[in-house]
Amino acid sequence: MKSANEINILVVDDSTTNIVLLEAILEEKGYKIYTALNAREAYNIIAKHQPDLILLDLLMPKISGFDFLKEIKKNKDTKETPVIIVSALVDDENTDKILNMGAIDFVKKPIDIQYLVDKVESILHKQE
Repeated sequence: MKSANEINILVVDDSTTNIVLLEAILEEKGYKIYTALNAREAYNIIAKHQPDLILLDLLMPKISGFDFLKEIKKNKDTKETPVIIVSALVDDENTDKILNMGAIDFVKKPIDIQYLVDKVESILHKQE
């Protein structure tokens, strides 16, 4: 069983405000946080630091969260990595789409901090 400081979480969001918020919340819980402002940065981080969990925004420039999710779920090294979508774009149609694409769960923006923390901890504990 990994301790919190051994768990790598990758936050992918084009909003620095959201990244700072999520990073602060999760670092306070003891997790090791990596951040990326776009999919290209995220691919580079994944290559160096295999994340235990990815928090992913859907609306990003150039490579959308949908396309990024599709790519990581095709990759043998990341296909089993749980992904939580953190987006304002969560509605019935997109929820079905992201779950069918391999995301494990979603959190709607604006973020309910306690709800997010509970989701993250629940998913990480299921992996143990």
